[in-house]
Amino acid sequence: MTVRDVVTGAVAALSGAGFPSADARIDTGVLARHLLGWSLADWAARDREPAPPGFQEQLRDWIRRRAGHEPVAYLTGEKEFYGRTFRVTRAVLIPRPETELLAEEAMRALSTMRAPLVVDIGTGSGCLAITIALECPRATVIGTDISAEAIAVALDNAERLRAGNLRFALVGDEEFVPPTDEPVDVIVSNPPYVPQRDRGTLTPDVRDHEPARALFGGDDGLDVIRDLVPAAAARLRPAGTLLMEIGAGQSEAVERILIASGLTPAELIRDLQGIPRVLRAVRP
Repeated sequence: MTVRDVVTGAVAALSGAGFPSADARIDTGVLARHLLGWSLADWAARDREPAPPGFQEQLRDWIRRRAGHEPVAYLTGEKEFYGRTFRVTRAVLIPRPETELLAEEAMRALSTMRAPLVVDIGTGSGCLAITIALECPRATVIGTDISAEAIAVALDNAERLRAGNLRFALVGDEEFVPPTDEPVDVIVSNPPYVPQRDRGTLTPDVRDHEPARALFGGDDGLDVIRDLVPAAAARLRPAGTLLMEIGAGQSEAVERILIASGLTPAELIRDLQGIPRVLRAVRP
């Protein structure tokens, strides 16, 4: 039996579980290539080779789990973000393309700074903190999280990607920014902002598998943001910048929270779908 035969059967199984055929082909292809250690070019050249021992059994198990909506990234244990591969576990959110916009805005804010101090609140896999540290080596970056398991994943990613100008700190529920010797120049955060009342609208991949504590921000999605913004404002230096990812329909409410905390909303950046996704605010 060839690799193609095995994969064709796996696609049919995933389609039979209710996945659209295009999604079944994409997901099965990613899983198969990961198991084989193949690139897309390898696949084009070698898919008619005999299936290696154990390949069919492992792929069958992963397809069974994918049929139960376990995310592909948790099966492979990795996800690409900003051109780099990050390890992910069920302790952390899966990095998303929308959050790359937050990274891009952070680079823009840091472009004129000589030796900035940056804090990433709710670092998770460390994808934002590590990306900023690698793209802006003159910066000092601190990633914080309330989850020790998440900090362990972030530390592993930093070591693998050789990001040396950063550290990670485990913080309490209301600490957000650990003590530092100087004010912070830029704070970035992708906080929990999904309204709990919208839980039923999420896909099973997200709702049933990603960490709820990193997803949901209370009934209206703003509970964490209400505490995070004033804590961030207190630690920013004058003219410092807060960059925060938000959900659809939340921009006006978050702007009110920013103003009440003494920050000035400066820019609202939309994602590729036109949804207001990143808010930039400054401390006067």
